[in-house]
Amino acid sequence: MEIDGRDFLKTPSVKTVRFGGSVAETLEKHKHGDSSDYELLKHQLVDPEIKDAQIINWLQEFRSSVTHLTKDHEQLIYTILRLPWLGRSQAVVDEYLAFLGNLVSAQTVYLCACLNMVVYHFTPKRVTICEGGVDISDSDDEDENLPRNFDHCHQALQLIIRYVPSTSRFLMPILQENFPFIQKSSRTLECYVHNLLRITVYVPSIRRDLLELIIGKLLKLDVNASRTHIEEAEENRVQTQKAEEQTEECLFDMDEDVSADEPTRTTVMAHPVAERLDTLMAVLMAYIKDVCYVDGSFHAERTKELYRDLLTVFDKLILPTHASCHVQYTLFYLCSFKPALAEAFLDHLWKILQNPSLPAVLRQAAAGYLGSFLARAKFIPLSTVRACLDLLSSWIHQYIYSQDSCGKQVCCDVSLHGPFYTSCQAVFYTIIFRHRALLEANMKKGLEYLQSLNLEQVVMCQLNPLRVCLPSITNMFAAITRKYQVVFCYTIIERNNRCVLPVVRSSAGGDCVTTNTNPLDSFFPFDPYLLKRSGQLIEPLYQVWDDLSDTEPFPTKRGQQGSKEDEDDFLCGETPQAEGIVGLTPNSYDSNFHSPSSLGSPPNTLQRPF
Repeated sequence: MEIDGRDFLKTPSVKTVRFGGSVAETLEKHKHGDSSDYELLKHQLVDPEIKDAQIINWLQEFRSSVTHLTKDHEQLIYTILRLPWLGRSQAVVDEYLAFLGNLVSAQTVYLCACLNMVVYHFTPKRVTICEGGVDISDSDDEDENLPRNFDHCHQALQLIIRYVPSTSRFLMPILQENFPFIQKSSRTLECYVHNLLRITVYVPSIRRDLLELIIGKLLKLDVNASRTHIEEAEENRVQTQKAEEQTEECLFDMDEDVSADEPTRTTVMAHPVAERLDTLMAVLMAYIKDVCYVDGSFHAERTKELYRDLLTVFDKLILPTHASCHVQYTLFYLCSFKPALAEAFLDHLWKILQNPSLPAVLRQAAAGYLGSFLARAKFIPLSTVRACLDLLSSWIHQYIYSQDSCGKQVCCDVSLHGPFYTSCQAVFYTIIFRHRALLEANMKKGLEYLQSLNLEQVVMCQLNPLRVCLPSITNMFAAITRKYQVVFCYTIIERNNRCVLPVVRSSAGGDCVTTNTNPLDSFFPFDPYLLKRSGQLIEPLYQVWDDLSDTEPFPTKRGQQGSKEDEDDFLCGETPQAEGIVGLTPNSYDSNFHSPSSLGSPPNTLQRPF
């Protein structure tokens, strides 16, 4: 039998020192009730000092007797599968792979045991470190043989799949069960995710399931590292470093070598969960690039297949997850490769938004993604931005018309009109970020285009979107549209401010009176990317907030018109933060501050694609 050019059956035997009879004799004795040699055999296999020649000798005999290794010898097989075959000579690896192939083809009952053995080696081996008198178990990050060991693991897995074509059905549950706990070290998680993604190359049938598994774990990390906590951790580290530097300057001048190490230190996230997330996001983005580009050339068909898989995972996991900060950037990054991908993603979001059969919370999330993607993605052509604004504004106007013509009193109710309000906010948000691009090429035509959106009718309608949208967005939109005399919002804003009613909220510390400034539970999925290593791929694609120094936002009583000088986003402090909670949009952990779910839906009249 030859596999990969190696004739395994003709491997010469190696003479070694051993106790007991041959494997065939030992199995025969065990069958007749004499287990002394059988137990001696198992004892020799677990010897920590076992030599390469001994392993090869045993494996050759086991291969010859593989038809006799039935379910009755389960404990013996488990002992063989625990043999330390990785990191040894190539002869041991070859012999072990040959044994695995013979075993799974002759005794399929051991298929899952073999798969578990291979997957177990997808992470660095465990080592015990003594710190402060306490034994701490962690991964061995210094193992130089890891790349070679992983190669052999995948070689073993491919061999098993070749002998048992149905392996993929049993493999996926094993990969799920063996996924390291998210609190494990970055290195452990990185190795496991890297190996999962590597499996998709030769078992493409489970790629979507693997992406779902990986992204699901990333989302757990993401919501456990809120934007506020990441920024606080980075700020605290900066303050600590400054204090240390001041102390050191009093004692001696800094050496050049110390300064040279500074850039390396600052690429590590101060927040431990964010550091793990950053590592895994970098792995996933590198995988996306490798799939879509073959030898530096863009591969359209492979990209389409990956896009479809990621979009399925997006619909199932990312879209319903509230306040994730970074995982959604996987699609952002993929869409940057070709304009057609960005347009397809926008079209997909649009179909979700205007589909009345879908839950209102998903439609509102889709509107948030639409507005944030249009505003933040540099790679989206201006023509596509206009097309999206046209679709959104037409849908908004038809919704207003349908409400005005129903013959009933229309009121500002988020629970009934949630998708409408989030669509309005998406339009306002997009105009805030894109108005300069819309106007700078040709001011006259740009103004004519903005006027053609008939924004005045939107802000003046009975549904009163300016009352529901975030104050920072309302004020900035009002300032911009006033400057260019497109629409005047301040009269409505003043009237809304007089009508704002306080909300009495019960808490552990007693009742308190607050004003809900975020009734839509607004979520901007493409707010600034905070992770450092993976963020290097996002930075050139990302539209940062350009402070409008020539525009004076309308001052409110709450003083929310300004932004911190060192902040990228004028929405600072107004969007909700997830404190380690995974839930459906909107977040349910504090219902007093979030809009109720809605079954109301606008007329399904616009179906044309981009």
